[in-house]
Amino acid sequence: MMNLEELKKDCSIKQKKGIHFIIASVIIWSMVLIVQLTNLPILTKNFLTFCCTAPLLPIAFLISKILKIQFQDKSNPLNILGILFSINQIIYLLIAMWVYPTIPDKLLMVVAMIFGGHLLPYSWLYNSKAYMVLSIVIPILALVIGLNFENYILAIMMIGIELIFSILLVIENKKFIKD
Repeated sequence: MMNLEELKKDCSIKQKKGIHFIIASVIIWSMVLIVQLTNLPILTKNFLTFCCTAPLLPIAFLISKILKIQFQDKSNPLNILGILFSINQIIYLLIAMWVYPTIPDKLLMVVAMIFGGHLLPYSWLYNSKAYMVLSIVIPILALVIGLNFENYILAIMMIGIELIFSILLVIENKKFIKD
């Protein structure tokens, strides 16, 4: 029987600290950027933005196959906890659904803040400084950028942050494997 730290390490190694989901989010935010660059009405952009998030799991699954990451591991009970961490984001999306018709031009900002905030528990699960820092930085930057700039700028920022995040996870994974 493994202790908690061994279970966390096992999860981090097998999941490569969830890098497949972060890379998938680069693709998702790129799709959102394309939507935001259109001349469509804001409610249509918001609807399409929600639609853009739908393929996250299949994209992450595909990336996990390319990177040889174990997508699902039923032998480690902490993987169920990781799923719960993700599912909690769905509950917060109720806030985004309220924003959708009420303050439509701020929906993307709220979605970005929810995305960033939901990363915090993964800092514990993966013993990751990248998750810890970015779970705080993303909501703050999303708020500042979202209040002061057009939505497409926010989408560009999110793509940039997710690319940096991916690089940080590559570095963390290499360091983690050496330790």
